[in-house]
Amino acid sequence: MRILGAIAACAALLTAAAAAAQNRDQPPYRPVPIVLPKPVSDEAFDALRKQVGEAAQRKDRAALSNLVVAQGFFWQRDNRNIVDKNKSGYDVLAAALGLNNKESAGWEILASYADDPSASPPPDRPGALCAPGGPAYDRKALADLLNATNSDVTEWGYPVSAAIEVHDAPQASAPIVDKLGLYFVRLMPETAANPPSYLRIATPSGKTGYVSVDSIAPVGNDQICFVRESGAWKIGGYIGGGEPQ
Repeated sequence: MRILGAIAACAALLTAAAAAAQNRDQPPYRPVPIVLPKPVSDEAFDALRKQVGEAAQRKDRAALSNLVVAQGFFWQRDNRNIVDKNKSGYDVLAAALGLNNKESAGWEILASYADDPSASPPPDRPGALCAPGGPAYDRKALADLLNATNSDVTEWGYPVSAAIEVHDAPQASAPIVDKLGLYFVRLMPETAANPPSYLRIATPSGKTGYVSVDSIAPVGNDQICFVRESGAWKIGGYIGGGEPQ
């Protein structure tokens, strides 16, 4: 019994040491401010979003096809347009979202895009709006931050609202150690086997803690893009990954 007790005590000490190491403060970094995207104030745009959402809920390919531009659909990936010009805009969109793959969550992803009222203009696509909207920020300042911290853009995210509480443990009842402003925050690696409900982050001051996983958006989300065709809004492009065409 004493041996078992000693083993249990050692395990408890190791667990505590691991937790302490995980929550150790990180080097501080200069915050790069962001401006959150705003909802689009356009009744025609809202009407299209509603139609897209309804088509996605029903998995209605014919209805969705009528909401995609006939010409000029773009698929921006790795900073280039990879559209197969021999395919229709709908077929390219279906490939981008994996709508033909029964194991894909493409229809659910499409519905989530349609449900988001925010949108932002993409670079080099005048007149287009892409959802979900991304934040406005100084791109050079972000590049300088990545260089200063020797990090990659995938290691950063931004809060979806102001004053998000940072807890010292991954639970809502844990003590609050900080509150986030509207700036980029560094995401810290985790080894959890299951999808986490909380993310571990480092604040600009170097404090580490946890925030709800849905309170932080990654930099460079995939986006569905809308353009005007003959005066009406339609789906005109996609920015992001996807399946091979």
